[in-house]
Amino acid sequence: MKTVLLLRHAKSAWSNPGLVDHERPLSSRGERAAEIMAEYIADKCPRLDIILCSTAVRTRQTLAPLVRRLPPPAPPIALEKGLYLASEAALLARLQALTEEAATALLIGHNEGIGELAAALAGRGQADPLKALREKFPTGALAVLRSPGKQWADLTLGATELLAFVRPRDLAGAT
Repeated sequence: MKTVLLLRHAKSAWSNPGLVDHERPLSSRGERAAEIMAEYIADKCPRLDIILCSTAVRTRQTLAPLVRRLPPPAPPIALEKGLYLASEAALLARLQALTEEAATALLIGHNEGIGELAAALAGRGQADPLKALREKFPTGALAVLRSPGKQWADLTLGATELLAFVRPRDLAGAT
């Protein structure tokens, strides 16, 4: 089985209207959310074998607190420009191309692609989290999905189980 974690970057800042989208940083609220989600991933999720992350500033800043919390040795991290604002299809293709040594992958990206991919992959799971996932994939949200296939190429739409759907607001009172 393969496990994929899909994390949307935390809330970005809009205070500098002249900044190109790729260079927008996290807002202070986003920084707090990134910390909360990093703690959750490090404490509650399976050990990561690889991390794929968009090159956008806000995705790298969402990743940073997680890297500090992961036990050594850290998994390989691939910063990939092709993940920036990637479509559902492009994100799925990237996951399907992973090497078989990796059992658990984290992909940090952007909506609409990341939310659409999470909703399309999740064929089963508990009703309330599935409903919440399909309604909205907010900034900082995480979907944890398990594929029954033995290879990443077997990762197909509708065939995974949603193990968890967690938003920063779900955890804010727990820290």
